[in-house]
Amino acid sequence: MPQLAAAQATDAAPAAASEDPDAWRFQSALYGWAIGVSGNMTARGQTVDVNANFFQVLDKSDSLAAFMGYFEADKGKVGFYTDLVWTKLGFDKSLVSYRNPLPGVQLSATTNVALTTTMTIIEAGGLYELAHWQSAPGSFTAVDGLLGFRYWNNTADLDLNIIGSVDVAALGIERGRTFSIARNGGLDWIDPVVGLRLRHQFTPSQHLMVRGDVGGFGLASQFAWQAAAIYNYSWQFSGYSLGVLAGYRALGVSYVRGTGIETNGVDAVLHGPLIGVNIRF
Repeated sequence: MPQLAAAQATDAAPAAASEDPDAWRFQSALYGWAIGVSGNMTARGQTVDVNANFFQVLDKSDSLAAFMGYFEADKGKVGFYTDLVWTKLGFDKSLVSYRNPLPGVQLSATTNVALTTTMTIIEAGGLYELAHWQSAPGSFTAVDGLLGFRYWNNTADLDLNIIGSVDVAALGIERGRTFSIARNGGLDWIDPVVGLRLRHQFTPSQHLMVRGDVGGFGLASQFAWQAAAIYNYSWQFSGYSLGVLAGYRALGVSYVRGTGIETNGVDAVLHGPLIGVNIRF
């Protein structure tokens, strides 16, 4: 009898562990964010206004590349996450307008792309489940608080035509054969981020996530914010699930460094639909 009881306990242990509500849960996703930009960018004191959705950028530019990924690990009520966005966007001169503060300086008429910007955005933080409501078997609603940071790296190259006797060297603008370039030299900063996330599980295969956060608070950027809504449908397998996701994301930031001709910055909203695939295990 003792040996049989021990065998039964051993056989039951894996099943109990698999049903442990505090067991680690992981999810990872690769997604594409069709980024449009509304706002302005400044390089060497030269500012351009940008207002273009992703499809206009896709139609008007040959400078387009991106990579996005997300990872999350949770145990009980606590979790952590990280998110990576890297994108390179080129804006045709028809998509930007130049706030020409200097006579003799205008957007380049000899290049296809008037503004090229590269952005790396890395976010990481912790999660804590603040509330949980079980509405039906296999269905629930939960609210999470989040606290973390968002790292930005932004470069902007503005292609210009110099007309007349403008001293571009004094402005820190690089002179080329057919056009000149104003570069912001690469901006990087880290914003604190605080926010809330609402999760609703309709069924084990259908999930909706709505998230909002704010950051910056003048500690790095003047202010930053984010809003996103994502729907996920997954197929269940033994020990894991595979899913597809679709949604919309908007991310805003206002950051400036320097004064006068040394001014570099970005004051813009990145927004657009996203689609992707994910795995949960």
